[in-house]
Amino acid sequence: MKLYNVKSKSSAISYASVLEKVEILSSTLRWAAKLERPEIQKLLNQCNTLRDEVMQLSHKERFVQASATTKTKKQVSDAERRQALVDRSFVFEGVFGENPKLLEALEVAEKAAPTDLPVLIDGESGTGKELMAKVIHANGSRSDGPYVSVNCGAIPDNLLESELFGHKKGAFTGATSDRKGKFESADGGTIFLDELGELPLQSQVKLLRVLQSNEIQRVGSDQLIEVDARVVAATNKNLRKLSEEGLFREDLFYRLSVIHVTLPPLRERRDEIQLLNEFFCDEAAERLRRAPIKMSARLLRFLEGYDYPGNIRELRNIIYRLSCLAGDTADIDHLPDDLRPRVSKTASGGASAGVEIGEGSLSDIKKAASDQAEKAFLERGLQETGGKVAELARRIDMNRSHLQTLLKKHGISSRDFRGQAKAKGGQAKG
Repeated sequence: MKLYNVKSKSSAISYASVLEKVEILSSTLRWAAKLERPEIQKLLNQCNTLRDEVMQLSHKERFVQASATTKTKKQVSDAERRQALVDRSFVFEGVFGENPKLLEALEVAEKAAPTDLPVLIDGESGTGKELMAKVIHANGSRSDGPYVSVNCGAIPDNLLESELFGHKKGAFTGATSDRKGKFESADGGTIFLDELGELPLQSQVKLLRVLQSNEIQRVGSDQLIEVDARVVAATNKNLRKLSEEGLFREDLFYRLSVIHVTLPPLRERRDEIQLLNEFFCDEAAERLRRAPIKMSARLLRFLEGYDYPGNIRELRNIIYRLSCLAGDTADIDHLPDDLRPRVSKTASGGASAGVEIGEGSLSDIKKAASDQAEKAFLERGLQETGGKVAELARRIDMNRSHLQTLLKKHGISSRDFRGQAKAKGGQAKG
């Protein structure tokens, strides 16, 4: 029976070599009168090898497609960039819109994923840095390998090295047996180091050694253990500034930031708030085993205008709270007390007509006035264009989907303005 050598790895994987191996497998199964258990196991091993090679070819193909784009970013719209990611079967847990800053970060992640280069992700707390790390892992050649997450800021300094590199029995009080560290557990896959800025200088030295030699040394042991783990790190601190202050090793910073991805805060991605809102409503409904909640118009306006200092994590927590506490429809009253805007009756003196002056901060009042001005602007634009959304988007140089989101936010229907235009046309003929 003809079996190809599973252990031999060609330096250059091609579709032709994969097809040849498929033909060998087919021939083996077609002409074999009887297969013993060892031969069956060999065939299974060959199938696994073929799967891995096809996956590598797929990742390579997508990488080439992403890198060989001839159009410049100015020539390609944000909607086309987003659709291109989807068409290339880009793996993403959740939803993403057409924000150019986020699209740029995702495109960098897609190109970096098939490589083994270290990646440094920075951004404010709650912007989705761990999700981005999972995206890089899922779109890379190590997607079938382990994904191990380590929060460097949540582990005591005296236990951090043991967590990362493992320890030998008797290395310290409580070390009753040998223990593998996170790097060994991530062998063949990806290790995600969150809150990297919290890593002590002593541990930074050992991490740098691992990145340089791909070897770790358990606490209390002299033996070097070879590991093959792709490192993705994240921080909400400015590591370059910390290195200038002597709080973070400069050589480690440059070693980790071969690929640098920056995630924008949610306040710079307001066009995606409605999209995330709907996603988290469905997610919360599934988790709580209930129908997705509806939201009042004033609650939707608040969620669209809020600055989200906790970013996406804060929005998700708000939606889960609303889904738990509200009945069929959630309103402002279901928000936490510290978020709930305090609105009183309109002041009679010095207040603009239609704008409610509340007891809240100046920023709350500005947001209310801004929303009113935005709504008036959109209504006037639809009147001038006869309710044609595409024409209005062209006039004000705005993405059509973003304009649709704004119209939905203010409860404006373009059909109403098309009806007005027809009525005016009929009166003119009469």
